[in-house]
Amino acid sequence: MVIRMRHTRAHTGNRRSHHGLETPRLSRCAKCGEPHLRHRLCEHCGSYRGQTVIDVTAAVAKKQSKASAQGGSAAGRKSVESETK
Repeated sequence: MVIRMRHTRAHTGNRRSHHGLETPRLSRCAKCGEPHLRHRLCEHCGSYRGQTVIDVTAAVAKKQSKASAQGGSAAGRKSVESETK
């Protein structure tokens, strides 16, 4: 069976021209000056619009203590030594 209304390459390309990825819109943190996504807190210092929302140092310490209690990394990856055995 023959396709009656064929979509040409040009028309297909014109339709897909809006599917391209855009670069993320970044802003600078007022406290530390690091770039962060707009309307999101700064992952470096834990502040949003000049107010501290998350204590980043406490979160990192908690993550490290949890990783040491499990005997591995917090990401759940095994060490290289255990994979080679």
